[in-house]
Amino acid sequence: MFVPGWRQNQVLIILVLIALAWLLRKSTEPRLQDWARSREGWPKWRLRLIVQIRRRLFLIWFSIIAGLVYLVMQNVTWPSRSYLIGLSATLSTVWFSIGLAAQLVRNRTLRRTVRWFLWIYATLYFLNALDEIAAFLDRLAIEFGETRISALSVISALVILGVLFAGARLLSRMFTANVRKNQDISPSMQELTTKGVQLLLYGLAFYIGAQAIGLDLTGLAFLYGIIGVGLGFGLQTVVSNLVSGVIILLDKSIKPGDVISLGDTFGWIESLSARYVSVKTREGLEYLIPNEDLIANQVVNWTHSNQLVRLDIYFGTAYDDDPHTVRALAIEASSGVKRVLVHPNAPVCHIVGFGDSSVDYILRFWIGDPTAGLTNVRGNVYLALWDIFKENDISIPFPQREVRLLHEPEAEVSERTDTGNGAPG
Repeated sequence: MFVPGWRQNQVLIILVLIALAWLLRKSTEPRLQDWARSREGWPKWRLRLIVQIRRRLFLIWFSIIAGLVYLVMQNVTWPSRSYLIGLSATLSTVWFSIGLAAQLVRNRTLRRTVRWFLWIYATLYFLNALDEIAAFLDRLAIEFGETRISALSVISALVILGVLFAGARLLSRMFTANVRKNQDISPSMQELTTKGVQLLLYGLAFYIGAQAIGLDLTGLAFLYGIIGVGLGFGLQTVVSNLVSGVIILLDKSIKPGDVISLGDTFGWIESLSARYVSVKTREGLEYLIPNEDLIANQVVNWTHSNQLVRLDIYFGTAYDDDPHTVRALAIEASSGVKRVLVHPNAPVCHIVGFGDSSVDYILRFWIGDPTAGLTNVRGNVYLALWDIFKENDISIPFPQREVRLLHEPEAEVSERTDTGNGAPG
């Protein structure tokens, strides 16, 4: 490289191209950013693509100008005099393509690992150094008995398993998306189907990867038995939750979107997993309830067979108000609330007792959307009762107490005074 000649000339040309690509990036990056910000209504994937292109403008400009220089030099001089320039153009193009393709991996750490591995592999491939590196890694080995583990075999195993697991993950996501779109499959069966397919795909990926790297699984049968016994004793709760989760999915007693009550927990089921059920409450808290608790304990499923839920509220009116009028007004008020159903079950109102200060009533009504909340619809019904009672002069009494001060007779007071002031006998 330090001897004057065409090899040194190519290095100098590459350095000039690097400087030129850096200047072009500096001048075009602000314009591209302003242009991208002016795009309205574009889908997110297009905007993300623009961002990735903006981050790699240097590689784009270097690939373009290095490729043009390489084509010109191929036609005006000997091909060997432009070899390094063509190699640099090829590597920059491959690096740019790998950087874009790696964005398909969502996990940030895994994405960086994949990107750097592919960059190194591509560089070694185009430099024709793969055979030398492979031989060097194969010599870095550990041997014990008849088993030999080299750095090359470990790297190959990691790459093969990584590719297979990535493929299994991609296929499981595609299958899950298609199953979610099928409205003919119940939510519980969707969960069961997707979990089964994921287990099958990952199991196949591990088996194929083990066979590809030459791992003999039959020799590990005894080890599997020991591990199974240990897991049976140590993971009883986990296994119980797994079995309970399968039972829940099969009998369809609980499914995503149901409203359930378990002890003091009331909320909506967000998702079903192999070990627990995610329940989100009205306060925004998310409880992870083990599947075993849903099998062993009493669970109130407000939306198991249908969405109809009956609610009861209690109120009282004064004894001077006609109870027939009060009942009719209560039914009318509740029927006018938006979420209260009037068909097939209309609201009803009954007298439940004669209290110390009021005639006590119960108002019963039905709603068809418990997932929208219960307290809010009760509040709206109470507010409607308040308004209609005010309009019709129906009073809502409250407990009252009278305190009377009883004055003592004058004769008793004078007698007690004379006794206290008399001389001792």
